[in-house]
Amino acid sequence: MQFSVENVGKLERKLTVKFPAERFESQVSQRIAEMSRTVRLKGFRPGKVPATVIQQRFGAQVRGEVLSDLIGSTLREAFEKENLRPVANPAIDTTGKPENGEIAYTATFEVMPEFPEIDVASLEISRPTAEVTDADIEKMIETLRQQRRSFDEVDRPSAEGDFVMFEYSAVAGDYRFPNEGLERAGSVIGSGTLFKALDSALTGHKAGEEFESDVEFPADFRNEQLAGKTAKVSFKIVKVQQANLPEVDAAFIELFGITDGDVATFRKEVRSNLERELKAALMGRLKSQVAEKLATAHSELEVPNLMVQSEARSLATGSVPRGQQPPQQLVDAAMPAARMRVIAGLLMGEIARKQELKLDRSRLAEQLAAIASTYEEPEKVIELYNGDPQLMSGLQNRVMEDQVAEWVAEHANTTAQNLSFDEVMRPVSA
Repeated sequence: MQFSVENVGKLERKLTVKFPAERFESQVSQRIAEMSRTVRLKGFRPGKVPATVIQQRFGAQVRGEVLSDLIGSTLREAFEKENLRPVANPAIDTTGKPENGEIAYTATFEVMPEFPEIDVASLEISRPTAEVTDADIEKMIETLRQQRRSFDEVDRPSAEGDFVMFEYSAVAGDYRFPNEGLERAGSVIGSGTLFKALDSALTGHKAGEEFESDVEFPADFRNEQLAGKTAKVSFKIVKVQQANLPEVDAAFIELFGITDGDVATFRKEVRSNLERELKAALMGRLKSQVAEKLATAHSELEVPNLMVQSEARSLATGSVPRGQQPPQQLVDAAMPAARMRVIAGLLMGEIARKQELKLDRSRLAEQLAAIASTYEEPEKVIELYNGDPQLMSGLQNRVMEDQVAEWVAEHANTTAQNLSFDEVMRPVSA
């Protein structure tokens, strides 16, 4: 076998491979001979199908399969000899036909970059820490009560916490919404569903009341004709309902799968769930910070364009409704962020390789158990992951990234950042 490598870009390579046509023809003959002994065809006894019949019926298929196998094996051999690390399957170009006793093909692909010395000791990392307090548990229990509250209609003025159903129209200049009649809506006052000015206008009114109020709409209001303007709004209160919160009793506790209805067991379960969520959020913050610091420190690193484009498309897809393809302008806009993410991912992978970090199997099992515990039938989720190589590979990659982030934090200039549970769980701005 002969091969040569040509640099056609900073990371793009063109590999030309030639192997003897005799090697190809020999394997084709072997494959046809095997098929003549095993294939079953009508009119022929098993194992007695003539090779000429196999050649006529399946010759093209066999030649294609053999050529594909030979390209695969010779590619792996060339990659190993030339110490090439492709980032994806190469684009293959070949006629598949012998010329001067040889069959040739070209493989075009991008390779992994040459990594610089990664000095993590110079990175300044602020590692967030937090713990679940009794107050956090009480707050979560109150949230669970709010989620399962019921409402009863009342004959009194509305107040914070009440559900108010109302009809309205809004006029700003020459614009009226809706064009005709009234629009119906409903919300719990003070829940944040509506903006504060509208909550204030709805407070203190009974069912059946009709009134007008000047309401200042926020600049980011979904209706552009009203956004940032003060409109005269006509209201009609349809009904007012008072919230009734369930008691934290056995019946309430049993809703969460705690059959004995014990309050202490319930609080312990709430604490366990919060601690699991907190642990994941803390690791997520640390990992994001490590990735950002690494990418910023090595922002000039050349990375495969194929990986950047794939990451940009993934980021853009998250900005459009599920099932839709993102427009190219969104993909283009995501390219800078995608490039930094690819840099971070490659550097973290290189750290794992250089430091010979091995996947922590106990940590993997813990992560899988944590994921499964959020479902009604955890054992089926674990079975699903164990039976799906792609799912398991994704989980293994996440666990390894966690291990790399912790290794970097241990070897960088790291200081602790003490936060509350709420501060950690609050979404971090991009």
